[in-house]
Amino acid sequence: MGPGPGWLAAGLLVNLVASICIVFLNKWLYVRLGFPNLSLTLVHFAATWLGLGLCQALRVFAPKSLRPRQVLPLALSFCGFVVFTNLSLQSNTIGTYQLAKAMTTPAIVAIQSLFYGKSFPLRIKLTLIPITVGVFLNSYYDVKFNFLGMVFATLGVLVTSLYQVWVGAKQHELQVNSMQLLYYQAPMSSAMLLCIVPFFEPVFGEGGIFGPWTPSAVLMVLLSGIIAFMVNLSIYWIIGNTSPVTYNMFGHFKFCITLLGGYLLFKDPLSLNQVLGILCTLLGILAYTHFKLSEQEGSKSKLVQRP
Repeated sequence: MGPGPGWLAAGLLVNLVASICIVFLNKWLYVRLGFPNLSLTLVHFAATWLGLGLCQALRVFAPKSLRPRQVLPLALSFCGFVVFTNLSLQSNTIGTYQLAKAMTTPAIVAIQSLFYGKSFPLRIKLTLIPITVGVFLNSYYDVKFNFLGMVFATLGVLVTSLYQVWVGAKQHELQVNSMQLLYYQAPMSSAMLLCIVPFFEPVFGEGGIFGPWTPSAVLMVLLSGIIAFMVNLSIYWIIGNTSPVTYNMFGHFKFCITLLGGYLLFKDPLSLNQVLGILCTLLGILAYTHFKLSEQEGSKSKLVQRP
């Protein structure tokens, strides 16, 4: 038995609020303070590890003994997705980067269909069309292609899709919950990122993770880490209790909310094409939600009819 609709709504709401907060907080840290990107991700996963250690000490969950090699593919795919999405962002325009990210959902559908024997009804697959069109309308004015950018974007999409599929698959395969799995993955990913960071960003001195930051900057980075703990935990929980595709659909919804939030709170410009893109994306998400709810109702009625 999965969680009830109330718990699911609460989990999605936590993820929505935390994700939007972290987008604006990270933007402030990158733009105003120039805090390095990968180093911030390292702080986020170290904070997630510490947060889970505290939860375990408070007996919120009981750790389950897992062998490192069982979690290694998840930790590796996480580091790959962080590195390649960062390289994609550096090598592409924002529009191209967003368009590539929208390809994660079809990639997850393809991976689950080909390697996990999961079948998706045609109507579910068709909801991907308005979502992809919506993302394209949001960013087409800024779409520019270059070879290196395309390589990084493609690798980013593939590794991100694998990571999200494995987050769900590993929870079911190893019979663990979101906290138990993240408890092992967070320190492993932190150690890997610690090895990767020096190749991309300064470590000591001006602009480095251990540079001369002001107390207010350190406080903002720590706050970002606490919110990241909530984001990471809710991602695992949502994927474990729904599916990677449902989480991705929710991701598109968050993207629309973030755009609207930027317009309403920060007066960021919003063109007619972007408004149409948001409406188109939301239409696809509503259609997906409707079909999934119909599917669940059908499953329930079949269970009730069984003698």
